[in-house]
Amino acid sequence: MKRVFIGLALALSSIAALAQRPVTIPVENAGQIRGDLYGSGSRGIVLAHGGRFNKDSWAPQARALADAGFAVLTINFRGDRLNPDGTPSAEGSDADNAADVLAAIRYLHHAGVKHVYAVGGSLGGDAVGNADTLSSPGEIERVIFLGSEGGDHPEQLKGRKLYIVARDDTSGSGLRLPGIQDHFARAPEPKKLIIVEGSAHAQYLFGSEQGPQVMHEILGFVSAP
Repeated sequence: MKRVFIGLALALSSIAALAQRPVTIPVENAGQIRGDLYGSGSRGIVLAHGGRFNKDSWAPQARALADAGFAVLTINFRGDRLNPDGTPSAEGSDADNAADVLAAIRYLHHAGVKHVYAVGGSLGGDAVGNADTLSSPGEIERVIFLGSEGGDHPEQLKGRKLYIVARDDTSGSGLRLPGIQDHFARAPEPKKLIIVEGSAHAQYLFGSEQGPQVMHEILGFVSAP
């Protein structure tokens, strides 16, 4: 285990322009999960994908964040599977997904990254929020939720929080905005809610007209002092 973290520390000290590097992340009592590491720096970001995506879906955003000076780690959850048509599906439990995010956070810390943040889209946002409630103070300094309520216990969230949702984002149960607003209201300060126009859900925002605005807000949030 020690050798794994030493190797990652050396990788993080390399030039940020290097292409992503595949890594394996140890998960307590659950073997390991796969990830891709982009860039380097004293600030790191874990990207947790939504239910219809996998770690590769974050590649454009990971490269943009790496270019901005961050070490970026995208992960697959232990329960990720492929549908018969080859499309990805996240089928792990909420508890397992949260544990996988927390393992990725700690992986970066063990590698020497001093400040670690997390971004989650939809299911990944719930995993990030639930991981935050399980984390020790200071482990996750900032969290971003895309089209997500941010887990089951908003009152227990720590650090700075940013919620981003499209006004007309709709699930089978109706508009997502009211539930996100409720969780936002219950979360402690500091926090910010950004409502963009359109109906794109979570990571689908990046392919919509609102994509540049969403990326601008994310970069501003993670780069602020």
